[in-house]
Amino acid sequence: MMSSEILVPGWLQQLLVVLLRFTLSCAALVNSTNGTECSARGPASYIVVFTGHWSPQTFPKQYPLFRPPAQWSKLMVVTHNEQYRLWQEGAPASDGMKSFAEQGLTVDLVKDAKEARKRRSVGSMYRTAGIPSGIGHSSTEVLLTPRSPLLSLIVKLIPSPDWFVGVDGLNLCEGGKWKQEVTFDLHPFDAGTDSGFTFSSPNFPTTPPENITMITSQKPNHPANSFYYPRLTELPPLATIWVKRQSRLPVRQQNRLSNHILPDASKPHRFSETPLDCEVSMWSSWGLCFGPCARGGLRHRTRYILLKPANSGSPCPELEEQEETPALQA
Repeated sequence: MMSSEILVPGWLQQLLVVLLRFTLSCAALVNSTNGTECSARGPASYIVVFTGHWSPQTFPKQYPLFRPPAQWSKLMVVTHNEQYRLWQEGAPASDGMKSFAEQGLTVDLVKDAKEARKRRSVGSMYRTAGIPSGIGHSSTEVLLTPRSPLLSLIVKLIPSPDWFVGVDGLNLCEGGKWKQEVTFDLHPFDAGTDSGFTFSSPNFPTTPPENITMITSQKPNHPANSFYYPRLTELPPLATIWVKRQSRLPVRQQNRLSNHILPDASKPHRFSETPLDCEVSMWSSWGLCFGPCARGGLRHRTRYILLKPANSGSPCPELEEQEETPALQA
């Protein structure tokens, strides 16, 4: 009995040793990959070029011309691993993302990224100056490491309720190698925190907040929406991102604020004009008769233009209509 009681702790001790070794091996694997497998040797430098295509030719409906005119906010770029998300389609916006999407402020997002950097889930943050028009370029050099091979970015549309364009977790490291070049189009997203329909809508908080969703030519399905183009199957690109690897590491910047463009950093984009059909109101009620109604006088009604046509869209129909009133029966 005594020897049996002594053997039991020994078996338990061996079992605990095995479990401990297994746990440590799993922890080492997780720690080595940081949730993102990248076995590339050393860091990689990239130039990130943002090009806005927001013009009255491609987006004629309610295009902002003044107070303020169409423009882009600062470009904010974050390098990170899978343990961090700047934003995510289908998920609610963070307080920092809400502040950025509604007001273009980056203070809270920078605080969140700094906290994530302490946990080693964020590598670096970069910002550029804004673009004062709907068409233009903005760029910055970024440094990615095997520990933080993902790139996320956001730019706000100004003016807009809470609309932005962005990239969520672009992986620039695949198969143990850094990608050389990536180009893709950007489309608008709604942060789900403001219910405004148009670019210049007054502040109208969404209660409760909704998830981040992509804006399409038919969603939201409401004629008042500034991006509602029912004749289009999809919206033209609102902007383009071009990411190209550099042969040298970026020069260290104190404020990480840049806005330089390489001579061959962007290629001209040509988009067909988006047709905008005329929209008119409902007919008014029939007016008074011109002449005695009893003897077949004329009466008329009117309607007015809600949205003028543009870019070869359907012209406006007649805005006035008249008819002869039927003679009254004796």
